[in-house]
Amino acid sequence: MKGNVLVVDDDETIRNLVQAVLEAEGFNINTATNGKEGVDYVEGLDKPEDLKLIVLDVCMPEMNGLDVATRLKLNASTQSIPIIMLTGEDKAEDIMAGYSVGADYYITKPFTRQQLLFGVQTVFE
Repeated sequence: MKGNVLVVDDDETIRNLVQAVLEAEGFNINTATNGKEGVDYVEGLDKPEDLKLIVLDVCMPEMNGLDVATRLKLNASTQSIPIIMLTGEDKAEDIMAGYSVGADYYITKPFTRQQLLFGVQTVFE
């Protein structure tokens, strides 16, 4: 087992796709359907450092991915968890906004299995 990953996306198809790709690589996947649910999950963990990665959409109800990343990166117990933004927001300013709130990697939708795995490999190096 390579570790625990949280996938936060309001699109069930995307959640299932990311889950299938990463489970095939040996990761244990948990999912959340919106940003608030994702934050609640991470903040509810006894040992947040056991979470190896968060794959995070930007445009979601209740709390968007930029707000989620900001909140987690400002919290000492969660700030070291790598975040990959996985989103349809593909303009340069959207990408820079993702990096400015602490994203470790940014992938735009639609994406390929190879892009996702490259991003995962990149944040673990």
